[in-house]
Amino acid sequence: MFQQVTRGIKISVLTKFEGTFLKNNVPNYAFRYTVRIENQGKDVVQLTNRHWKIMESKRRPHYVEGAGVIGKKPILKSGEAHTYQSNCLLTSPIGAMSGYYTMVNFSSAQEFDVEIPSFNLAATFALN
Repeated sequence: MFQQVTRGIKISVLTKFEGTFLKNNVPNYAFRYTVRIENQGKDVVQLTNRHWKIMESKRRPHYVEGAGVIGKKPILKSGEAHTYQSNCLLTSPIGAMSGYYTMVNFSSAQEFDVEIPSFNLAATFALN
């Protein structure tokens, strides 16, 4: 498990290799990742945007940005958590993801960024 705490927001990530398949005669490696976002601070916050950097051993990094996570913009009171799962396809068996969430503190109306820890994506056969 990969974990990071930024400004009272704890991000935990678990990854799993799901398998390999061909897409347009190119091998693709499927990964699932589960993210838990926990508000350990005292203020109510809302996740508004996500910013990902996806790295592969055979390609240049690419970036994904968008509103919320899987169509939601969760609001977290103190002590609450939001967990979601998503997927990533790579064209190489080894890669990594990192990034940050933009959040809003309801008490101050200030936006702030929460770091997502860098986590590895590795096909099980590539680890041997």
